[in-house]
Amino acid sequence: ADLDAHAFFVAKTLELQQRHSKFEDTPYALEPNCKESPGGLRDLQVILWVAKAAGLGNDWNALAKAGLATAFEVKQIKRNEAMLRLIRARLHLLAGRREDRLVFDLQNSVALSFGYRPPNDATDKRAFVRPSETLMRHYYWAAKAVTQLNQILLLNIEERLNKQTDTFDILRPLNARFFDKAGMIEVASDDLYRRNPHAILETFLVYQQHEGLKGLSVRTLRALYNARDLMDGKFRNDPVNRETFKQILMQPSGLTHAMRLMNQTSVLGRYLWVFRKIVGQMQHDLFHVYTVDQHILMVLRNVRRFFIVEHTHEYPFCSQLASGWDKPWILYIAALFHDIAKGRGGDHSTLGALEVRRFCKQHGIDFDDARLIEFLVRQHLTMSQVAQKSDLGDPDVIAKFAAHVGSERALTALYLFTVADIRATSPKVWNAWKGKLLEDLYRATSRALGGHIPDIHAEVQERQRDALVELALHTQPFESQKTLWATLDAGYFMRHDAVEIAWHTRKLSQHVHTQTPIVRARRSPLGEGLQVMVYTPDQQDLFARICGYFDRSSFSIQDARIHTTEAGYALDTFQVITTHLAEHYRELISMIENDLTQVLTQAGPLPEPSRGRVSRRVKSFPIQPRVSLKPDEKGQRWLLNISASDRVGLLYCVARVLAHHKINLNLAKVNTLGERVEDTFLIQGAALQHNRDQIEIETELLDALA
Repeated sequence: ADLDAHAFFVAKTLELQQRHSKFEDTPYALEPNCKESPGGLRDLQVILWVAKAAGLGNDWNALAKAGLATAFEVKQIKRNEAMLRLIRARLHLLAGRREDRLVFDLQNSVALSFGYRPPNDATDKRAFVRPSETLMRHYYWAAKAVTQLNQILLLNIEERLNKQTDTFDILRPLNARFFDKAGMIEVASDDLYRRNPHAILETFLVYQQHEGLKGLSVRTLRALYNARDLMDGKFRNDPVNRETFKQILMQPSGLTHAMRLMNQTSVLGRYLWVFRKIVGQMQHDLFHVYTVDQHILMVLRNVRRFFIVEHTHEYPFCSQLASGWDKPWILYIAALFHDIAKGRGGDHSTLGALEVRRFCKQHGIDFDDARLIEFLVRQHLTMSQVAQKSDLGDPDVIAKFAAHVGSERALTALYLFTVADIRATSPKVWNAWKGKLLEDLYRATSRALGGHIPDIHAEVQERQRDALVELALHTQPFESQKTLWATLDAGYFMRHDAVEIAWHTRKLSQHVHTQTPIVRARRSPLGEGLQVMVYTPDQQDLFARICGYFDRSSFSIQDARIHTTEAGYALDTFQVITTHLAEHYRELISMIENDLTQVLTQAGPLPEPSRGRVSRRVKSFPIQPRVSLKPDEKGQRWLLNISASDRVGLLYCVARVLAHHKINLNLAKVNTLGERVEDTFLIQGAALQHNRDQIEIETELLDALA
């Protein structure tokens, strides 16, 4: 039977879409499949298959003769196909088997086989480029070109197959330069961009301004592809083009899709030359899972969603704040520039701030708006660092951060931007606990900026009143809280909200002077994980024993609030997560309450830590462990900061070292960023007063982290 060319085309394009969706529709995965990923060899094979089925040719030269591709496009296809084939062949040889994925383990070996060499030892470490990074950038450029050419040729073949459909050729004018052709933007003439380069950026403005447009027609894509040489320094400095780009950023809708389309067609990197430098740039910080340009566009998407009603359910508080924000484009520009200076050496936040200042000046952004944009780029890491590494119950921390931010407008912008940025690093990095920390910091700072002078005594009384209301809802006996609360100082009430205080009180009011450990757990009020409370006579290695239990039971600690009552009892609260929580939380709660109680009851030395396995990514791109031990601003306690590659049992190893040196823990901020940890501990102990002991502690911690 004769093959139905149109049905075959539809089937193959649907297969292509399904295959692309498996790889998140991007060629920029950190471990791409050079055959199956978007922009891989399979995309080129699909073109030839559907062309052959339609009787349009069996090879690239035949497609050119049939008018489906230009000589230049065929040259580009052959060059990039050869690059992909060579990478695949060397992958197979180096792996000793069929291996189409450019996995971390093999990237460097493949790069060396191409002759890429690392820079010398004198190179600034922040600008150090591994051979694997050079290889991957060239791979991404090839994959991007294949993606563009695949789209052009498939659209061309589809047009040939649909010639018999009357509606396909109907053109609806959009303006003097563009038509709507079956939902695609069609240029009025093939040489439009040659005659009028201003129309290049106008293409994307028109795309935003007309609802129902799905993309660019093959004629438009080809015209853009062949007009890349026009986008030079003169094009970038043209006042008309600058005004058009500014209008694109300020449109009320369509920005995310327009920017993605501009990046796919290479227009974004050719207009914003600094953006071109980070296209396809890998990030080996163990928590970003996207290339820099893809991360930037995802941050832009996240910010945009705060202003779209349909996405209000995702982050209601962010959407509430965004509804009162008058200039969304301020956040959009900050998103484009916040990581644009990565890979240069130096502080990318500072360098990015200089770049965005230049951009704002060139594009006529008002001084106050430009200053806020520059502030967001320069400080885009600050809020997450304060929220995840500082004691938010300390009024001095809030006052210092409020002074740094300066205004409620800047605070709101920084909060929205920080949430969008963290969410765009990796699906594993964002969680409800990080969201709560940021929201708590925002609310406390907002009160401080509004003229609210921190009064610890008044704050404690307010939380106690709110906790009493919660207790009344649970029919708690009158004044049953007095015995427990008499043993708690202001620090406890400042670090816990009213709901947590009421929960602790309900569970402990009858056990204030017990000698038996009390362990209680519940589903976290945040909706993710469990909240675990431990109340027991204090002991030196208590934190280490608790960490050891959670480690052996496959729980990950997100946060630990450590408190010692005036009666000498530990009242510690942990936020923990596990992969099996949703369906088995009742069994897990019962298990923790029984098993952890037994662990704390039994005496004996701490068990040896297990050397947990590390991921392939950590093996391929290890980071140097870092330990920082400094006194806090009041000189009363010490701040311990650690940074290392994540692995099972890491926190227990740290806790064990602290217990060995009789170090008391006041607060633990456990911050897991993908496959990297950035943990902060507030500690006290006699050993910290002696330089020799400090060095010994730091050395042992580095050994434990290695």
